[in-house]
Amino acid sequence: MPKKQLDTLTESMYYTLIALLSPRCGIEITEFILELTHGRVRLVPGTLYTMLSKFESEGMIDEIQVEGRKRTYLISPMGKDRLKEEYERLRQMIEEGAQWMEEIK
Repeated sequence: MPKKQLDTLTESMYYTLIALLSPRCGIEITEFILELTHGRVRLVPGTLYTMLSKFESEGMIDEIQVEGRKRTYLISPMGKDRLKEEYERLRQMIEEGAQWMEEIK
């Protein structure tokens, strides 16, 4: 069975949805993620805006304000559900791997 494109979120996608739990524009999203990940995850504009476009077309985020070129986005109820699913998938992976990690310490 083919995998749907947003079945598993990339790290950048996951953090972007977290960022959009509050209304943010592109630069605010980028700065939020940099701060949250202590500089480990850096989004370049091309990646960010491609991702935002995909999220919007899939109904996961909404564009809530436009001021000139500045666009502000917010996660939608569907996006919140998808973020919760991904969080649970990642949590389950950690739990399942924990016993094995103890064995290799």
